[in-house]
Amino acid sequence: MPADSALTRQLLVLLAFANFVVGMGAFVVIGIIEPVAGGLDVSPGAAGTLLTIYALAYAPLSPILVALTGRIGRRRVLASGLSVFAAAAFIGALAPSFEVLGATRVLAAAGAGVVTPVTAAIVAGLAPPKRRAKALATVFLGITLAQVLGIPAGSWIAYTFGWRTALLIVAALAVPAIAIIWARVPRGLSFQATSLADLGAVLRDGPMMVAIGFTATFLAAIFLIYTYLAPLLSARMGFGRDEITLVLLVFGIGAVIGNILGGVLADRIGAGRTLTALVLVQFPLLPFYSALPVPGAALFGWTFLWSVAGWSFGAAQQVRLVELCGAQAPVALALNASAIYVGSAVGSGIGAGVISLAGIERLGIAAAALMLLALANLQLSRRLSPGGPARPSSSPTSSR
Repeated sequence: MPADSALTRQLLVLLAFANFVVGMGAFVVIGIIEPVAGGLDVSPGAAGTLLTIYALAYAPLSPILVALTGRIGRRRVLASGLSVFAAAAFIGALAPSFEVLGATRVLAAAGAGVVTPVTAAIVAGLAPPKRRAKALATVFLGITLAQVLGIPAGSWIAYTFGWRTALLIVAALAVPAIAIIWARVPRGLSFQATSLADLGAVLRDGPMMVAIGFTATFLAAIFLIYTYLAPLLSARMGFGRDEITLVLLVFGIGAVIGNILGGVLADRIGAGRTLTALVLVQFPLLPFYSALPVPGAALFGWTFLWSVAGWSFGAAQQVRLVELCGAQAPVALALNASAIYVGSAVGSGIGAGVISLAGIERLGIAAAALMLLALANLQLSRRLSPGGPARPSSSPTSSR
């Protein structure tokens, strides 16, 4: 199927909507922690482990399931993954205990772990190389919007109508997504089949794993601050609920713009140059958060710039991985998605240690120091894989 005719704007929007649904289901938990804690008689800390459960399940399940479903048509895989995700949200809304709710988060991670990397593989396989990064950015705009809208919307719904209603809405959003995917994604669309052997080959490929590791190191530095941004602003700026919400909204707007900008930059100057520039610009941006308090206008402006720079990396990194791994792109993209959760978990954990040992005001300096690891990772990766793809490229084939 010719790339120019297959990769329509309609298909991009559809895949973006699929990512919005799974992103909404993943991030909505952040806004419903306290209602869940009260409703199921657990502590807020225990309720917060729902995020950890999801991340720990997603990291191994995504690459394994993508490898196992490599011989199945993409339409069927996407519809099945969203169906599993919808079932998890629906069962979670009816969960009689916290243990059952936790189990549904594992099921949700399994469904999302198939959907997100497969949407990326479809776009990477069909988009002309000169427009690949922009196309990937468009599809992953769905997840970014879910971050911006999912947390506040889920929180408002949970506090107004109950946390079970928030999960039911997630399940309801998945239903039209499944129907539209089945109707609009081209039947028989597939790519060179992947398997567990491909997963093993990527895991044994040192240069590829170093390249994938960049996602974890880069995001670890970002999440070292972002995870604790609310208490940091409360402690150092004296901000309350409304001011913190506004800062998070500004951050979200920056993330949306950054997601789009990163795709444009990668198409124009190349993925490697884009990622190098984004890492370097973090060094003056991150220490700012150790210099608080500052005037409010400066904080809002700086946070916007930091968010734009931080969330511009996604499309460029995915294009880079596709160029490096060729036919094994679906597995590499699944591992990259797993690295996002690894990075957020590592960054959050290091941030907790920094707060305990040095104080919350040291988070900015610590994040800048951690970003040095991302820079070293990127430079090592470029040295190990200077010639671009050494494997056969992936192309669409027919499979049901």
